[in-house]
Amino acid sequence: MGGAEDAAARVREILDAAVAAHQRARSLDHAVARAAEAIRSALAAGYKLMVFGNGGSAADAQHMAAELVGRFQRDRGGLAAIALTTDASTMTSVANDYGFERVFARQIEALGRPGDVALGISTSGASANVVTALAEAREGGLITIALTGRDGGAAGGSAEIHVNVAEQSTARIQEVHRTLIHAMCELIEEER
Repeated sequence: MGGAEDAAARVREILDAAVAAHQRARSLDHAVARAAEAIRSALAAGYKLMVFGNGGSAADAQHMAAELVGRFQRDRGGLAAIALTTDASTMTSVANDYGFERVFARQIEALGRPGDVALGISTSGASANVVTALAEAREGGLITIALTGRDGGAAGGSAEIHVNVAEQSTARIQEVHRTLIHAMCELIEEER
């Protein structure tokens, strides 16, 4: 019985930590609103969103693109969003020929146009391929947004709009990232 009670107490601790991280993220309201408006304006003008990250952040990128291409909370026309993490053939060929650091940058080079939005997600802020892609995007005239954790790292410094969840736990960062992505999707959808 003690084992189950100990596990239940641990679950409560985890939930309390997640709630506390979300409470601290309330200070990001202006940055999130600014990111959502940049994406909304670009989409309304006929541009697209390219979103990318590694591991759990790759899943978040795919989640965001799916919410915009499909629907978030209401029926509306599809929005031009693509997760650069979904094409295994492109990712592996670029990684093989140019190195993993260029898997997103090469796609931005090929698909991005001035006025598009590049949104890089990195819980550490130090993912080399995210930093390289944001630099490529800025050079190409794209609007750049970084969604980061910890101190924001080089990814945060590479973007015009930086949304930094200044937590240390990757799990807490990812949980807040998902909530902020939903907030952005809701704001983007409300304006259409």
